Amino acid sequence: MPYLLISTQIRLEAGPTMVGDENSDPHLMSILGATKRTMPGNNFCEYYVNDAPRVVLDKLESLGYRVVSMTGVGQTLVWCLHRE
Repeated sequence: MPYLLISTQIRLEAGPTMVGDENSDPHLMSILGATKRTMPGNNFCEYYVNDAPRVVLDKLESLGYRVVSMTGVGQTLVWCLHRE
């Protein structure tokens, strides 16, 4: 799985950070220390870590991921990463 999206709410820049969806690589999610949860009203799971996005980006860089793009969508910050 070479692409990965991570995101956080603007008011939560210190965490938590959403690091994957229910189909994400369980081994990678384990390395990041992510836990799977379902938010009320959603019919899907997401992986979260309590770390700030900067900490998550540092961890992913050490695993060979590089930021491809970053944007703000409403009140959400989103990073797209790729690993060769």
